[in-house]
Amino acid sequence: MAVVSRCSRAATAATTANATTATTFAYLIRSLSPFSSSSSTFDPQNDLNNRNKPAVLGTLKRESKGRNVQWVFLGCPGVGKGTYASRLSNLLGVPHIATGDLVRDELASSGPLSSQLKEIVTQGKLVSDEIIIDLLSKRLEAGEAKGESGFILDGFPRTVRQAEILEGVTDIDLVINLKLREEALLAKCLGRRICSECGGNYNVACIDIKAENGRPGMYMAPLPPPPQCASKLITRPDDTEEVVKQRLRIYQAMTRPVEDFYRSRGKLLEFDLPGGIPESWPKLLCALNLEDREDKQSAAA
Repeated sequence: MAVVSRCSRAATAATTANATTATTFAYLIRSLSPFSSSSSTFDPQNDLNNRNKPAVLGTLKRESKGRNVQWVFLGCPGVGKGTYASRLSNLLGVPHIATGDLVRDELASSGPLSSQLKEIVTQGKLVSDEIIIDLLSKRLEAGEAKGESGFILDGFPRTVRQAEILEGVTDIDLVINLKLREEALLAKCLGRRICSECGGNYNVACIDIKAENGRPGMYMAPLPPPPQCASKLITRPDDTEEVVKQRLRIYQAMTRPVEDFYRSRGKLLEFDLPGGIPESWPKLLCALNLEDREDKQSAAA
């Protein structure tokens, strides 16, 4: 039976979280849980001062090899979920599945959903559960056919209903909630650029927020494109100030309850980004009890 049909039944049964829903998706998302976790908040400014102190998620434990993580990234639009999820995907050897990319691919395909999605995206609204579940199911089915196991989800779930659907069908090991102050978020979103030829993501914004009123300063350098992409940069149609602010308002109203959902289950790690990638990446790895040997070697070179 088609995956879409299975997803539709799972979505319908989400509120009851019954065994039928779990069975419906069982073949799509394997319950491979190499980590156990507890809800924590990681403050990079304080938690890294003592090098001998165990990482904040000291309860995270590696289990047998061959089992892959099932993680979720949460955070406001533009916070950097895709960047850090992609890096962790490469480090851990699991697919990074971004529902935003799935939506954009569908938009570019001129398929049956493209006109409907275009209106939703340009207005800064959230795509409906049914559409997102449809697109995600197709991606999971394709991945399973290629032998993928485990995943890092980026952009899903965005509502408690979606979280209930996911909770009913698989064990999410950890939910990483990236946090960044709003003025930096807005500047990042307005500075995002995409290479129209290779699809690379860059950012032309130079964010330099001075310390004041007891709040620390923050510096985030631009992420410029390589020379071959410099003349091919385009702006995403939803990266306008009006749309970005609307997306942030929607996030506050609809997605923040998802944080509470996972917090109550002891699966939420809240991570305050202290700056750009050079400052944040090693501290995020520390919070996750991970090590990027290649990154260390390149830094030492």
